[in-house]
Amino acid sequence: MIKPKGSWVAIPTPFNNNGSIDWIGFETLIDFHYHHKTSMLLVMGSAGEVTLLTAEERRDIVSKVSAYAKGKIPVFFGASFPTTEETIKFSKFAEAEGADGLVFTAPPYLLIPQTALLTHLRSCMLSVSIPIAVYNNPSRVVINIDPATIVALAQECPNFVADKEAVGNVSQLVDVKREMGERLSILCCDYPKYSILLPLLSLGGDGAANIGGNLIPEEMARIAEPWRSFDQMEQSRNDYFHYFPLLKALYWFSNPIVIKAGLDYLGLPGGPLRKPNPSLEGDALDELKKILDSFGVTAKYKS
Repeated sequence: MIKPKGSWVAIPTPFNNNGSIDWIGFETLIDFHYHHKTSMLLVMGSAGEVTLLTAEERRDIVSKVSAYAKGKIPVFFGASFPTTEETIKFSKFAEAEGADGLVFTAPPYLLIPQTALLTHLRSCMLSVSIPIAVYNNPSRVVINIDPATIVALAQECPNFVADKEAVGNVSQLVDVKREMGERLSILCCDYPKYSILLPLLSLGGDGAANIGGNLIPEEMARIAEPWRSFDQMEQSRNDYFHYFPLLKALYWFSNPIVIKAGLDYLGLPGGPLRKPNPSLEGDALDELKKILDSFGVTAKYKS
């Protein structure tokens, strides 16, 4: 079972100017991360504008990205749909198409209790045999996946391999790590308002499921590497402090608005956003370019 560790980068879905998916762009991004030390990719997460993709597009992405990335870099795909039945159907399709793993969230808007959430996630996980991660992001879906639910899933689902936490609550990280030990990989987001990455790594966490690696992949690989020595801890902390202003800029607006603008500036495939997402323009775009220039990102990564 592949377990996400280190820098697990959530990449955007590149689009052409006519709104279609940029398949060459996907290949370019995969190669970019393969060559710049990213551990693993997350495709069709919130940064991938997943809720703005059709079901057919989502199936095509799984098929084509899995085929191209195989042997280069592992890829997990966002597989959540509003219903349990749709999620299971898509998960089985992704497994048959060679996906390395899948990511489930709590169903949005439904506000189901933890007992129903456990039943839903357990049913989805056990419908396939490939590795599964959960993405706990109550800021987007409202429901928190409680530590007790995560523990129960780990006890019942052998293919449940990773918990990605996007919560402004270090105690949740402590609760999960205390109960799970090495059973699960525990990763977190790089959202500066939460700033839970260094605390997680200090607890023995396994890395960052991040968006910063879209623009600074090698730097995020260093920051997110699980700590094995004091020197490594100091390097991670120093790099995190150094690049913190850039990470803050990437979260000026909801993902992937700033990410795509940064990729386009570096000559990498981001492309337009799907409406109603707005493009980054004007003073904000100029400021982003200055930040990328001042941190040496443009000189290092611009193609």
